[in-house]
Amino acid sequence: MVDNHGARSIVQRAMNIASSVSHPGPHRPADIAEFDSHYVLPGDRGRGLLLVCDHARNALPKVYGDLGLPASDFDRHIAYDIGVEAVVNGLSARLRLPAVLSCFSRLLSDPNRGVNDPTLIMQLSDGAVVPGNRDIDEAERKFRLSHFYRPYHRAIEAEIDAAIAEGSPPVLLSVHSFTPAWKGLARPWHAGLLWEDDRRCSDLFIQALSADPNLVIGDNEPYAGGLAGDCMNTHAVKRGLPHTLLEIRQDLISDDHGVSQWIERLADAIEAMIANNQIKDLTLTPAGDI
Repeated sequence: MVDNHGARSIVQRAMNIASSVSHPGPHRPADIAEFDSHYVLPGDRGRGLLLVCDHARNALPKVYGDLGLPASDFDRHIAYDIGVEAVVNGLSARLRLPAVLSCFSRLLSDPNRGVNDPTLIMQLSDGAVVPGNRDIDEAERKFRLSHFYRPYHRAIEAEIDAAIAEGSPPVLLSVHSFTPAWKGLARPWHAGLLWEDDRRCSDLFIQALSADPNLVIGDNEPYAGGLAGDCMNTHAVKRGLPHTLLEIRQDLISDDHGVSQWIERLADAIEAMIANNQIKDLTLTPAGDI
């Protein structure tokens, strides 16, 4: 708990740092011409699964500098989901699955939030003041949405539309990572599957991963799925597509060995689901009809 003195100290620190951070603006498309908002990995849409990675990288366009933050903050979960880009790339390559991944830090704008969510552009994240976000105006907010957030979401939408046009409505698998502890409390799960109303895909992964007695797999843990306007809500729930959000504890995929282990584990599970038509079967009954 932060007392009044501590709260005032945080605010004062934010003001002091913000005064030293330049806020060039309004930004122009030319300022970010060499920065991609996302990238798409090709795959076999007929396999029925689309990988999504909202928080793949901790990168910012040069014009934004470091948003007034120390370099160490860009190694934390507040900037990106540690390990997930490598996991998604590995799964896409091994299983021939299409994937859409963001290229910008969630500190710039969080693609896993709705456009009206107050945490879309964070000014304070897990105790870290973000000076470069403190004084942005509506024009800058719209710029970030137009050039980072929306192109990423349009890419996901386009990939879904293409799969449907080919006769293979996709199941969406969104891959994230979470911290080993939160507010001083250890999180015992090695991974968790999050869902809102349609838990069918989550149940497949929970069953497959729980077959390993050494793993603790959370069911809507470390927190519940279902956030209005988030990525799965926008692209899966509202379109009636089966989906799940996979959270892997970040310390388990923070190095190449851990990443390889989880690629192997997940690839085996997904390959079995595809071979047994479990992925395809999910799409035969729209989520809205269950």
